[in-house]
This record gives sequence, C-alpha cells and structure tokens, in this order.
Amino acid sequence: MTYSNLSAIGVDIQHGVATVTIDHPPLNLLDGMLIADLMAFSARVRDDDTVRVVVFESADPEFFIAHGDMHFLTDPALMAADGELPPDTNVVQAVNEEIRSLPQVTIGKIAGFARGGGNEFAMALDMRFAAIGKSGQAQPETLMGIYPGGGGTQYMTSLVGRARALELILGGELVDAELAERYGLVNRALPADRLDTFVTTLARRIAALGPTVIGIVKTAVGAADYAKRDLAAESSLAGRLSFPEVAALAHKLLAAGVQTREGELRLEEILNEALPEVTP
Repeated sequence: MTYSNLSAIGVDIQHGVATVTIDHPPLNLLDGMLIADLMAFSARVRDDDTVRVVVFESADPEFFIAHGDMHFLTDPALMAADGELPPDTNVVQAVNEEIRSLPQVTIGKIAGFARGGGNEFAMALDMRFAAIGKSGQAQPETLMGIYPGGGGTQYMTSLVGRARALELILGGELVDAELAERYGLVNRALPADRLDTFVTTLARRIAALGPTVIGIVKTAVGAADYAKRDLAAESSLAGRLSFPEVAALAHKLLAAGVQTREGELRLEEILNEALPEVTP
C-alpha cells in the first residue's frame, strides 16, 4: 500500500502503527485539500493489514488542526464533495465518520490548537492525549453564527455528557489539557515532554494484540458508545441558519485576522469582539 502521493499529510508505518503527520501550512486548516487527503488515506488504510493502529499528530507545534476553512461559509459550494456522500451527511461529517469507522484503533496526539472542525476530527478518534501547556480545544462555531455541524454536537455529548457539551459549545471556551482531561474530552493530559513516548508505547502495545482482538473490542465498545448518534438530525438543522448573515460575519472575521497565524493565536478574543452587544 502506498501513501506517498498525499500532499497535506505524511504517513510513516512502523511496528504495525501508522503515524499520520498533518503538514498543511500555514495553519493545518481543515479545507478541501486536507479533507481529500484524509479521505484517500482512510480508503487505503482500511484494507492495509500491516496497520493496526493509526496515530494522528501535527508537524506544526502550535496547531493540530486549526479549524474548518471559513471560506466554506463565504462560499458554501466549497463544501461540495468530489464523490457521493452518505444520505443526510455533509463533507466534514463524512470524513470524520470515515476515520471513526476504521477497523484500526485511532489515536490523536494533541500538542497545539484543535478548534471547530479540528476538534470534531479529534473527537471522532478512538482516543485523544493532550500536552499540558501546549494544547487547546474549542468549539467556537456559535461565536461565528453557526454550530458544530461536522459531528461535534454528537461526538462531544457522547464524550462529556449533555450539560458539559452545552457549556463548551454555547460558551465557545478554549479548553486546556487539564480541563479537557477532567471533562473527558481527552483520555489524559500529559507533560509535553512525555506525550510522544506515552503515545508511541501505547500504540505499539495495542498493535501487538493483533487485528482479531482489536476488532472485537472496537465493535463491542462502539456499539455502546455511539448507540445514540444522530448525524442526520445535526446536519438537517443547518437549514435554520441565515446563510447571508453567516457569510457576512465570516467576511468580517476574516478581515479581523481569522485564518492568519497571529489571529489564530488569539482567536477567542477576535470572536468575542465580534459578538453583538446584548441589550439590557
């Protein structure tokens, strides 16, 4: 199996573990190119019997996946997929579900920001581990006039429960590694200098179990963990948004510095400044 022609990700396979490095400058945006590469990787690795565990990491020390490309909001045609999507599913849901449904165990190594679509992607993985003092996770879509429609409402509720999902989605708060661990958003918060060793050791230990045991456990646990997901309901709610208003806000936020490196490092500040005043 070859993975060498993927431009936004690199793939290295050792000891039954495929390490997928997201390397899509300048911000690792979840845009059409990255989505296409992740879909292509998923289609290939699904039948690759040399791979039993897949670890996702970033080449950028500040961004895991920054978030979904805001040009999806200014030009909704960019959300169109090259191939057919499952019924009542959008392209971000589709890539997340493709990765989530892999027979291999998937692990996210978060040592930078994962917001919006980037955090939705991380939540779709089987496990997540975050670097203390380095990582940050958030669903800031409501501050952009939209909602987490790439599976985020479903994945987050499954991970942290209804009350905390409402808090994080409606509040749009940036969550550090310690709070993410406490809420159940990640498996563990680890010192940054221990993250690589811990994940590598865990991934190789799991890979050594063999595909039969891995498959049985993933199927059995998945039957309980995702029994109530309803991506179709999540996707259908987009019809209640006013897309001219969404696009206008997106243009305003882009002009304020969103999707520039400087702006992304203080994204919550920019988003909060754009909120309308609440009349007493």
